Amino acid sequence: MTGTMHTYLEEKTAYIENHLVPALEKEGVPSNLYESMKYSLMAGGKRLRPMLVLAVLEALEKPLERGVPFACALEMIHTYSLVHDDLPAMDDDDLRRGKPTNHKVFGEATAILAGDALLTRAFSLIAESYQTHPDVKPITTVNLIAELGKRAGATGMVGGQMADIEGEGQQLSLQELEFIHRHKTGDLLIAALRGGGYLAEANEEQMEALTQYGICIGLAFQIQDDILNVEGNAEQLGKAVGSDEERQKATYPSLLGLAESKDRLQALIEEAKSVLTKVGLENSALIPLADYVRTRNK
Repeated sequence: MTGTMHTYLEEKTAYIENHLVPALEKEGVPSNLYESMKYSLMAGGKRLRPMLVLAVLEALEKPLERGVPFACALEMIHTYSLVHDDLPAMDDDDLRRGKPTNHKVFGEATAILAGDALLTRAFSLIAESYQTHPDVKPITTVNLIAELGKRAGATGMVGGQMADIEGEGQQLSLQELEFIHRHKTGDLLIAALRGGGYLAEANEEQMEALTQYGICIGLAFQIQDDILNVEGNAEQLGKAVGSDEERQKATYPSLLGLAESKDRLQALIEEAKSVLTKVGLENSALIPLADYVRTRNK
């Protein structure tokens, strides 16, 4: 990663994290529930989804402040999905981002409720954003809520998680595996990009390019995850290495082998950058962000 990109990631991560806790509701919330929500929301992470919102706004020369509520909402939904994913009934993980998972600290019942509360807060946060961002048109707010509901729900991320659970221990085809990851991982990234597009008043061509870019980096992100689960360092990853094999989960390396998985990863990143270039976004931070998806080590 170049020094410039490293600085960009650090700056945008700090910018996002400064807004996350204030975006939570505290008054009237039981203290243990609030602490559980905050624990996972502020446990670190790449902040890639909110960063994509900001990168689209920058690329189309709109103020970053306009994207803050939607960016925070995305991170809340991503965090809730991880809290629930780590539960014994799902992946049964003890570590997340190098720290004990939420249910290990607060108990399963509180972890479930914290996830529920983060999910619902995300939508109220977007709906309330007109109070602080009157320049955002009401139709834009409606579009953001509809986009996020679709991409995070049964036809998106949750549907992908269901297909993932049903696929454990099964011999999946590449098409079936890509269905899981287009939805489980890709849809929330697409929501970030399209949400940024709505907020930045992108034209139809740009929206289509952002969507295609999201499809490519969503699959690339998961391929890199699968590669890291084989080759990665547990200390850097903040979670166990080799867990996919233990759970008999279909992965790109198990289907294609490591070498072909890396080739597929590179091809997806090049395609992602190419679709942006065609709509004049070749100088945006979205280009090096695509490379970051490929080169990250956690």
